[in-house]
Amino acid sequence: MTEASLRPDEATARILRQKVVPVVRMTSVDAAQENCSQLIAAGLSVIELTTTTPGWRELLGTLVSENPTAVIGLGTVTNAENADAACELGASFLVSPYPAPEARRVARDAGRLFVGGGITPAEVAASAAYGLCKLFPAHLGGIAYLKSLTAIMPTAMIMPTGGVRISEVGRWLASGAAAVGLGSDLSSAPDLDAAIGELAVQLKLCPS
Repeated sequence: MTEASLRPDEATARILRQKVVPVVRMTSVDAAQENCSQLIAAGLSVIELTTTTPGWRELLGTLVSENPTAVIGLGTVTNAENADAACELGASFLVSPYPAPEARRVARDAGRLFVGGGITPAEVAASAAYGLCKLFPAHLGGIAYLKSLTAIMPTAMIMPTGGVRISEVGRWLASGAAAVGLGSDLSSAPDLDAAIGELAVQLKLCPS
C-alpha cells in the first residue's frame, strides 16, 4: 500500500501524529514546489496543497510521485470536479473550508479522508460527525472560541486553521485542538528554516 492509498483512519492518524499541517498556498507552482520540498525535508511529511495555487494539479501529481512516504493532501476543495481530480492524482486527504457535500461524496467513494470545515457550532458539529474537522477561519473566535466548542463537543476532533500563528501552536493544542493548520505564518515566512525551528519548539511544549 502506498501512502497515497491510505485509508481515512490512517490518514487521520498521520495528521494527529504530526499535530501541525502546513497549508501551502502560493502564487506560482515553482514557489509551492520549493516550499513543499523544504517542509518535507524538515520532517513535516503531512502537507496540504491548495486549489488556489496555480498549477496545483501538476504539482500534486509531482509531489505524490516524488515523495512516496509523505502524506499529501489537497485543500480548498469545494466541488466534485476538484475532489475527483485530487483523488485521481493521489491525494491522501481532501480539506474544505466549509461543508461541501458533493466533494465529500467523491472522497468517500474513492476511500479518501475528507476534512470538512465550518465556523458556526452547527457547521463544526456537522463536519465533526464524520471525524476530523476544520475550524475556519480560526482567528475569528480565537482560542477562547475553540474552548467553547470543545466544551459542548468534547469528543470532536477539531483542527483550527486560518490566522494561526506559529507562536500560538502550543496554546491551540493545549486548549483542545486535535491538530492545527498553519498557513502563511509558516509557508511565507522570510526564513522558512527558522520558522520550522520555532515550530519544533512549540511542539515540544505539547504532550504527546
